[in-house]
Amino acid sequence: MTEDSSITLTLHSLQLPFSNTWKYGILAIAILLLLVALTILVCQVCQLQKRHRARKKKKYHSEDRVRIKAENGFWGKKMPPLLLDTSKASNADFKMTELQAGPDEPHFCPSCSTSEDPSNDGGPLPSSRGKLKFSLLYRRERCELLVSGLEAWGLPGRGHTGSAVRARLLQEVPSRIPGLQCVVQEWRSRVVKSCSRLAFGDHFVCSLRDAEVEKSTLKLEVQRFDKYSRNAALGEVRVALRELKASRSLAVCAELQETTKDIVGEVLVSLKCLPISQRIEVGLLKAKTTPPRSTADVYARIDVSCRRHRQKHQKSRPRAHTPLIIFNETFLFHMPEPPAWDCTVLVSIYQVGSDPRHLIGQAAVGKSRAREASDHWDLVKKSIQQPVAKWHPLLV
Repeated sequence: MTEDSSITLTLHSLQLPFSNTWKYGILAIAILLLLVALTILVCQVCQLQKRHRARKKKKYHSEDRVRIKAENGFWGKKMPPLLLDTSKASNADFKMTELQAGPDEPHFCPSCSTSEDPSNDGGPLPSSRGKLKFSLLYRRERCELLVSGLEAWGLPGRGHTGSAVRARLLQEVPSRIPGLQCVVQEWRSRVVKSCSRLAFGDHFVCSLRDAEVEKSTLKLEVQRFDKYSRNAALGEVRVALRELKASRSLAVCAELQETTKDIVGEVLVSLKCLPISQRIEVGLLKAKTTPPRSTADVYARIDVSCRRHRQKHQKSRPRAHTPLIIFNETFLFHMPEPPAWDCTVLVSIYQVGSDPRHLIGQAAVGKSRAREASDHWDLVKKSIQQPVAKWHPLLV
């Protein structure tokens, strides 16, 4: 027994130092890992604080924080603004100065003095849409209209989006339709990143006979573009070209007015409500437009929205662009149950093969639309399962 006890004591004495070495080694490794973890945590906290300070500085020290919402109606944020219900003329109160100068000489507009420059007052005036400055020159010997010197300032939402100017040359057309206009030519300037004062640097030239000047109007519309390639109209300026004189430059500086639409034709639309099958039938019958300027075909796109939910659009077959376009096509759209009488039908006529898409005109039918469109919708509600057709103006 004595020999066995001595052997046991010897073994225990040999195992104790080995066991303590492992314990202290593991403890040292744990402390080292803890220090590494704390170091990583401190670094992450420092980086987070730096990012937060940078974001806060950018938020509170940026000069351009004003945003503008596009009036998209109930189509949603991804749709362009719907048509206005009525077509009305814009009576812009602008100042004009005739200058005895050539098209390449600099022009001065008294109403565009430096005291009105937004760089001096820090931004647009209250309830102001901004201002637009440009020059017009009619060359009688060449039968040309020159638009140049496009500048804009005081626009809302600058610093976040780009802006461009879309120009349309309109002419009055004798017709039974009141206020019928013909789009002679259309341009769009390059997109300029928003700043305190935008200089587009574009000039437009259009062939215009002397006899057409008296009944022509130039419409300049300032548009805003965002990162999703959507555009919203900020305002417009209209100038009656009867103010022009041959070989005299006309400098215009005007406040932007609310954008309005022009009548360029009419379309015959038939509507039929089918409550049993929960559908609405849209019949596209005919369309009347002004004489076309090109030989390209056209097609129609039908959009239906019920209770702020937009259905998938449908397109017609291409047709020849003539003053009277015959479609004679019907389209079926789903209508939720119970029947939703707040639906809106949008008929858009586009030119085939144009890039970007060239809009000929649009017509909207619905309860919340213009009086004629609302009356049509009321007749549809009273004539269940019976088609009701009516003419509607095409606006652009």
